[in-house]
Amino acid sequence: MPPPPARASLAAFPIDWGGLAPLRLKSRAIAEGVYAGMHRSVRKGAGVEFGGQRPYVPGDDLRFFDRRALLRHDRLMVREFETETDRALWLCVDATASMSYRGRRAPGAKLAYAALIAAAMARVALATGDPVGLAWLGGAGTHGLPAMAGREAFERIAFVLEAASAAQDWSGDAGAIERALAPIARKARRGAVVLLISDLLDLADEPGGAGSALAAFAKLGTGGRTLIALQVLDPTEAELDFEGNVRLRALEGGAVVEADAGAVRAQYQARLAALTEVWARELASRGGRLLRATSADPPTDVVRALVQAIAEVRR
Repeated sequence: MPPPPARASLAAFPIDWGGLAPLRLKSRAIAEGVYAGMHRSVRKGAGVEFGGQRPYVPGDDLRFFDRRALLRHDRLMVREFETETDRALWLCVDATASMSYRGRRAPGAKLAYAALIAAAMARVALATGDPVGLAWLGGAGTHGLPAMAGREAFERIAFVLEAASAAQDWSGDAGAIERALAPIARKARRGAVVLLISDLLDLADEPGGAGSALAAFAKLGTGGRTLIALQVLDPTEAELDFEGNVRLRALEGGAVVEADAGAVRAQYQARLAALTEVWARELASRGGRLLRATSADPPTDVVRALVQAIAEVRR
């Protein structure tokens, strides 16, 4: 029996680009602004990492003789190295309905901001010779792309990012995330970086809003992959900066809340902080990293922080 489809939202929301367009031009400018601090492959193609030890046999290269093992265990050992089979950057962009939101202080919708960050990260990675792949959570008009390098790769990635619309309600489908991430699980190999760009909201109908979504993403960390998540919130979502009585309707799940914004602000922000702490703790335990941004933050600063985070966790 095929898995149940994710609940569709009532409509697809074309990206509200606002001041974040045009994507190609702005993402190139952002990438150029961070080239000096970008992560670089050890060399073009495969890298090399320490892979363990084994007993010495006649004919082994003495350059790899492990003197520490001899001193500690009185055994002749040689150090082994293994080749990284992948230096790819896999971009996973959340295009579920909640990513269509744009508050009054944001230059564009969350999905527009996520697409801009994704395009700039692709540009940076491709400049080093690292291939880039693309996957989606939800959305309409979205198409995944295999990891690829070369001159045409950026244009293909930018074209797909520009064509996306926010759609689908995954708040009640605990298996949707794992199904969406399955292509990355199959294709991303040791050494790959998986970057999730999402608001992390409404991805699962569970206490705290994490649960299955976090578990599915964290599972990608097996096999030597590096996990980075960037939470993108609209400034209004991050601060709940409404005043007086408000009536709020969720873009996913259909919940409607009426409350005094000032009275519930502290509780709201505490729950939001608890959600991000769960993600941060789990990713850190797997050698990954969670970063946070709002859709009003300077994109160049965010891309620079992502590049730095990737460099740090790959050391």
